[in-house]
Amino acid sequence: MKSAQQSAAPVSNVEETPLTTVLARLRSWEGLLLLLVVAVIAFNVAQSPFYLQVSNQINLFQLSIEKIILALVLTLVIINAEIDLSVASVMALAAATLAFTFEKGIPVPLGIVIALAVGVACGAFNGFWIARMGLPSLAVTLAGLIGFRGIARILVEDRSVSGFPDWFNRLGQQPLVGPLPLSLIIFFVMLAITLVLLQSSAFGRYIYVIGNSKDVARYSGVKVVRVKFLLFVASGFVSALAGLLLAARLGAVRGNMAEGFELDAITMVLLGGVSIFGGSGTLVGVALSILLILNLRNGMSLLNVTGNTQTGVIGTLLILSVLVPNWLRNAQGMWRRRR
Repeated sequence: MKSAQQSAAPVSNVEETPLTTVLARLRSWEGLLLLLVVAVIAFNVAQSPFYLQVSNQINLFQLSIEKIILALVLTLVIINAEIDLSVASVMALAAATLAFTFEKGIPVPLGIVIALAVGVACGAFNGFWIARMGLPSLAVTLAGLIGFRGIARILVEDRSVSGFPDWFNRLGQQPLVGPLPLSLIIFFVMLAITLVLLQSSAFGRYIYVIGNSKDVARYSGVKVVRVKFLLFVASGFVSALAGLLLAARLGAVRGNMAEGFELDAITMVLLGGVSIFGGSGTLVGVALSILLILNLRNGMSLLNVTGNTQTGVIGTLLILSVLVPNWLRNAQGMWRRRR
């Protein structure tokens, strides 16, 4: 009679690589997302024969470009088992800083640099309390959500500041390279950088290790404080950049701009299969999630669904993005035990 160990399934000796990890996930959660994306696109094409035109696809991305840029940096933060609820408020503060300096007669290029520096300072503020002082990121960034937004409202009050130079507005409204606007070019560059960072760098491995267990990472020699601090600084910088892009696209700045953007961006990340508890997830899933949400919003617009209803649908997706992966993992675990 074979022993229990002999009868057990053989352990695979194939070394796990980033490529094999991505392929394995494509057969699970990412595979489901891909099917949903194809189904939604097919529905939208049936609703409008002009849906697949290049101009419409670019417009599809440009209307939500700031949110999907936020989703890229939030992917890193959430895999690291943290959260940043202040990203939209940092967007507003950076844009309000640009508007404030512009009204004071400071040249717009210098105002852009100051606004980006403000974003870095916000990220460093969050990183100090979270990484160095050990406070929960949920509490710290929730305070930042309120505080940074409040400073933005103080800078521009209840006014709408406009009148920026034409070259600045064109950066957000006109194509820069071929049919692509600056914001979309920045997104693709950031997507490539984030993919390389997560899948092919030591820093990316540190992000996953810390997300799985901060204590194990620390005992393994990973500089946990430095990694977390740098992630929040990066989050502040990217948020400020997104705020400036939004200001250029709208041609105006208000203190309440970008409200609710953080929820849409977090939904994109969690729906992409990134665990809210950290330590797992891929950029492939997040990219598919972005495509699904953008096409879903466009499809609802074709059906004349109101904005409030669209927000409700996205909120439902946020809940499902947390619950469904846990249900699937539990079902897979039961199936394996029965085998």
